[in-house]
Amino acid sequence: MTEQSEWRFSDDRGQQSAAPRPPERVLAYVQAGATLWDLGVRPVGIFGSDHDGPDPDRAKAGTLPLHEVDYVGAGSGLDVGRLLSAGPDLVVAVSYGNGHVYGLAPETAKPLEERVPVVVIDVGQARTFAEIGDRFAELARSLGAAGRADADRDLDAARARLRVVATSADTPRVLALSPAGPDQAHVARPRMWPELGVLTELGVQVVEPAEGSGANWSTLDRSDTFALRPEVILTDIRAHAGSLDALRGSDARPTPVVPWNPEPLYGPRDHARFLGLVADALEAARAR
Repeated sequence: MTEQSEWRFSDDRGQQSAAPRPPERVLAYVQAGATLWDLGVRPVGIFGSDHDGPDPDRAKAGTLPLHEVDYVGAGSGLDVGRLLSAGPDLVVAVSYGNGHVYGLAPETAKPLEERVPVVVIDVGQARTFAEIGDRFAELARSLGAAGRADADRDLDAARARLRVVATSADTPRVLALSPAGPDQAHVARPRMWPELGVLTELGVQVVEPAEGSGANWSTLDRSDTFALRPEVILTDIRAHAGSLDALRGSDARPTPVVPWNPEPLYGPRDHARFLGLVADALEAARAR
């Protein structure tokens, strides 16, 4: 083993993982796996959280080629044996500010770390979207991924376009929500979601629900949700979310809708694609 070939990476818990050479068989939480894929790292497998089912949630998987990547399961169906079934030499997980490995029970995460290096990236609210993206990019580079200047240029262009569209006259009101059936919705508090923070930074008027219970969401009935007068709706498209059509009902006005994954992907192409959809929706709303 030489100094040049040894691989080391300090994760967001302050724990350093090391290996004789850069790992090549990465198992990742689906959000992390999809992000690494966009950054040039192909995971051998992905796993989900307690919100996920026996099949991968395509809304959370981005452009991952799911027919080529092993989905080892989610939630209570996961144990160390199942996680190691794909033969990983590195596990990449996420946390929400407390160091806990999201999606894995502590009694699973601890023995897993005794068998294989585990890198945890903090995707919580204490960081900006860009800061989280930088950490994933740093990890991808350490695993041998090359930089993608064209993807970065596309992202810069998407940001610039959205800023121009958002800061023009008569900026439409944007509401981010997760439908919870035909009678209520969880309305996002934009300051608590890094990707919504990007929209606000670029001048998008993301509606803030009134203060109340719920740190990340304000749960409102149907009438109170639409009393916020959204002109563009970002709707949660994860598999466990409810139907926006059921929430809106048959008398809904034709408001532009953007598919939104509250567990965003931090690669430049995926992020640029989302910003482009928001810009399209703002233009459509303004044209009405």
